[in-house]
Amino acid sequence: MSKSKLLAALVLAAGALVAQDAAAQQAKVLNLGFVGRQTAPEGVAVTSMADKVRQRTNGRVDIKLHPGGALGGDREVIEGVQIGTVEMTVSSTSIFANFVPDVQVLDIPFLFRDFNHAQAVLDGPIGKELLAKFDARGFKGLALGGIGFRQLTNSRRPVAGVDDVKGLKIRTQENPIHIQVWRALGAQPTPMAIPEVFTALQQGVMDGQENPIGAIINNRFGQVQKHLTITNHAFTPVALVISPAAFGALSAADQRVLQEEATAAMAVCKEEVAKIEKTGVDQLRGMGLQVVEKVDTAKFQDALKPTFADLAKRFGESTINRIKDTK
Repeated sequence: MSKSKLLAALVLAAGALVAQDAAAQQAKVLNLGFVGRQTAPEGVAVTSMADKVRQRTNGRVDIKLHPGGALGGDREVIEGVQIGTVEMTVSSTSIFANFVPDVQVLDIPFLFRDFNHAQAVLDGPIGKELLAKFDARGFKGLALGGIGFRQLTNSRRPVAGVDDVKGLKIRTQENPIHIQVWRALGAQPTPMAIPEVFTALQQGVMDGQENPIGAIINNRFGQVQKHLTITNHAFTPVALVISPAAFGALSAADQRVLQEEATAAMAVCKEEVAKIEKTGVDQLRGMGLQVVEKVDTAKFQDALKPTFADLAKRFGESTINRIKDTK
């Protein structure tokens, strides 16, 4: 072989190696759909995760965020992850309960003392056990966190006690325990996907809704509601999940990075909730909402005694007490 042909062959071989290396280094794109805005606590959290994963993997893993229901409502995106048309999502466990029934226990009202108690449960053995349940249901669970306690808004009257709830048409999540609880309190609950709620409130199809302060602000519900009641009736955990196929396509090193940053994202989420809750009630008051901050929650719990008894049978008193006794 002549020197010129040998040189040409070496150049071609080198080019092939470069092309192969480029293909190997091509970013794995993970589309993450969620219904909150990017400024919501969970939005800030997954934005932080995406940035850190990109940095730590030198661009090998690129998480593309699709906030605001761009890929559909909670249920649609969760189904997308389950069948592999969407790679990732972060969503309330109240919606995941339709796919992973064991997480319904987290929807029991007045279960958690405060956010620190809830996070201790989610980070501890109970949370790990629940996260493992996702595997058999078509998801790879990465982390559990929370977006705060749920509060009640409505456009009809101030709610200072249980009697004031009676007859209110309240939008709930698509969750059987939420519906059961509001019926027991005398309301008329209606499950509805979050992208439809603003219009339903604006048009009077629904009188009210219940969500954490951050979600009330980020979904602009204060624009179409007159009253806010600080009920703290239920905590809202969220699960950050990925399609098993998408997770399996990552190297072991990149899987470890994603897992670590998913856990870190839930800590960011908690910090964001704390920021919003410091100023959020005053922000809503400034928009014209009348705020009831002192509520006799004991009377709400009295009204729910039959519901608590039913839930204790369903989940087991030992399970519920294990959650309540977590320090």
